Amino acid sequence: MAELEQTLLRWIHAGRRFSVAIVVETWSSAPRPAGAMMAVAADGQAVGSLSGGCVESAVHELALEVLETGQAKLAHYGTSDDEAYAVGLACGGQIETLVIPVVDEETSVPLEGYLRALGESRPAALAVELPVIHEAAVDDDDDDGDDSGEAAATGRLLLIEPSGTGDSDDDLTGKLKPLWRGSGSFGHPRLDEHVITDAGAMIAQGRSGVREYDSSGRRLGAGTRVFVTTSVPPSRLLIFGAIDYAAALSRLGRFLGYKVTVCDARPIFATAERFPDADEVIVSWPHRYLAEEVQAGRIDGSTVIAVLTHDLKFDVPVLLEAVRSDAGYIGALGSRRTHSLRVEAMTQAGASSAEIEQIHGPIGLDLGARSPEATAISIFAEVLLEFAKGSGRSLRRTTGPIHA
Repeated sequence: MAELEQTLLRWIHAGRRFSVAIVVETWSSAPRPAGAMMAVAADGQAVGSLSGGCVESAVHELALEVLETGQAKLAHYGTSDDEAYAVGLACGGQIETLVIPVVDEETSVPLEGYLRALGESRPAALAVELPVIHEAAVDDDDDDGDDSGEAAATGRLLLIEPSGTGDSDDDLTGKLKPLWRGSGSFGHPRLDEHVITDAGAMIAQGRSGVREYDSSGRRLGAGTRVFVTTSVPPSRLLIFGAIDYAAALSRLGRFLGYKVTVCDARPIFATAERFPDADEVIVSWPHRYLAEEVQAGRIDGSTVIAVLTHDLKFDVPVLLEAVRSDAGYIGALGSRRTHSLRVEAMTQAGASSAEIEQIHGPIGLDLGARSPEATAISIFAEVLLEFAKGSGRSLRRTTGPIHA
């Protein structure tokens, strides 16, 4: 998204007219998730992607039409037939796409705010008003593979951002509830209020999706559909041990969108020059730094912890902190012998078998990796497998949907 964010911000600042297309709903094996964006300028320049190439040409044409008419449109693209170049999703999926003209402040201001939030990794949401699609608008038996149906859409936008905190939650955590504010309007105060509240909850859950209300904003009603896409802070990758493997892993982590921290107690090794891809390089004993991050509430189920020092005086204390945190993945580099020594030391320090079982050690999948770069790939292959609960088998040996 970085290229898209930067390009659109430049277009907005230059007063350039363009259309933005947003995937608002997907079915089956759609290649891109809801919230994926593509933009087309008046001169035909395009940036971003909705399907990895399946429907971009059709969306490009529709985006130019929307710019000319000034009216937002909703289009449904479905399964392609045997004609390789037919408009449609050859992967067998379906997507619903809204195309909005960005030609005035009513759309450019909330869109700019959302793009800035994305670029700065701040929590925010962009809500878009949608029409109800009539079944007659979609033709699943179209001979040319183009199952697109279009409907007039309002395309009104509402930006939702934090505005502070309110009363504490009721779950005995003592944490304060975030408050949210909206910029823009859908034309009814109650609808705006409910969308802002619901979008705040979706930001907290890291979800995007369509919500339905009646025309006055009641949640149990129908007829007014609102798509909410969210920006949430990136997942964290904590690397303990400032070694060459850490440099490769930090590069790959940054590429995959993680906020990367490298931590080591040795100042001669823990330098920004050695780890230019890390967001931060911390000189501290690993277990002390991790304990502070846990206490501050900055470790959650999306956090990846990689302990690469394979030195017991560093490994054991930080792993004891890690297994008692909410981290979603914990891995430790080293030989099988090194890991057995770690397990023995942790057991003597009071770690339970359930806690030790959380550690992926030796870290990574068996890919035959030897270099730091290949080892980094084997580590993240295991991370992806752990979070997605995949099989780890070659796709050609499996059946059924590729995307769960």
